[in-house]
Amino acid sequence: MSVLVLGGTAWLGREVVSAALGCGEQVTVLARGASGSFPRDVRVVRADRGDATAYDEVRDAQWDLVVDVTRQPRQARGAVEALGSRAGAWVFVSSASVYAAEDSPGDDESAALLPAHEADDDGWATYGGRKVACEQVVLDAVGDRALVARSGLIAGPGDHTDRTGYWPLRFAHPAAPDGAVLVPDSTIATQVIDVRDLAGWLVEAGLRRAVGIVNASGPVLPLAEHLALARAVAGHDGEVVAVPQDWLEAHDVEPWSGPRSLPLWLPLPAYAGFMARDVAAALALGLAARPLAQTLRDTLEWELASGPRRVRKAGLSPADEVALLRLARA
Repeated sequence: MSVLVLGGTAWLGREVVSAALGCGEQVTVLARGASGSFPRDVRVVRADRGDATAYDEVRDAQWDLVVDVTRQPRQARGAVEALGSRAGAWVFVSSASVYAAEDSPGDDESAALLPAHEADDDGWATYGGRKVACEQVVLDAVGDRALVARSGLIAGPGDHTDRTGYWPLRFAHPAAPDGAVLVPDSTIATQVIDVRDLAGWLVEAGLRRAVGIVNASGPVLPLAEHLALARAVAGHDGEVVAVPQDWLEAHDVEPWSGPRSLPLWLPLPAYAGFMARDVAAALALGLAARPLAQTLRDTLEWELASGPRRVRKAGLSPADEVALLRLARA
C-alpha cells in the first residue's frame, strides 16, 4: 500500500515512517528535512508546507493512507485541500492538550475543548488551540475517513523534550556526591505512551481504515510508581529526598518541563486529570502499550549514548539539584 507521511524527519514522524516500512508499505515523506535527515528506503519530496506549491509532486497520486502530525492550522488545511480526495484514510495526530480542563481524572473524548486558534504560530500558549483548529479542518474535510489521535505524553528513545528521559538518567547519574536524588512528594498521575507503540498503532489502525476521535496514551500510574520504575531501571540505591508541592513552589522549581523543573510533576488539584485520560476508545481500536520499565530502560540507553552531560530542555541542572538537596535536608 502507499503511505504518505507529512513530516517524517522529527521524532514521531520518523517512527511512523519506520513502522510503515516495517509493514512492507511503499512510503513517501513530504517535508523540508529541517528536523533531521530523511529515513532510508523512502521516496523523499522536499517541500515547505507553507508554500502554495508544496503538494504539487504528490497531489495526483492515490494514497491508501496519509499521516499528518502538524501543529499549524494552515498546514492542516493545505494538506486536506490538496490531498483529501486522493486519500483512502487520513490519520491526524492531535494532542491531549486540546482539552479545556485538566483537573478531572478519567475524562474521555467528550470533554470540552479549548477554543480553536486559527493562526499559525509556535507559542506553547496556543498549542492546544491550534491542535483544535487542525482537528476541525481535518474532520470537516475527511471526517468519514479520519482517525484523530489525541496523543498523551510521548516517551521512549529519542525524546528530545528531555521529559521522560530525565528520571532514569538522573537516577543513573545522581548530581549529589552521596547519590541522593530530589523528587516530588506528589500523588499526581502519570500517563505516557512509547513512541514506537504509538507510531506502530497509527499506521496499523490507519491502514485498517479505523475512524474516530480517540485519546491515545498508556496506562495511568501514580508518579511515585513511575519514579520507582525509573530508579529500578537505573539501579539507583542512594537516598531519595521527597519534597512536597508547596516546598517546590516556594523554591522556584517549575513543573513539567523547562529550566529548573522537575519533569512529569504538575501542581494539584489543577492538573489532576492532565495525565489521567480515558483511553478505552483507543484500546478498542488496538492500541497496546509495552511495559513502562522497558520504555524507561530503552530511553536510558538512548540518553547515555546521546551524552548524559548535554544541556537539557527539562529538569534541574546538577548545581541546582545539589543546592536544593542541601536546603531540603537543612
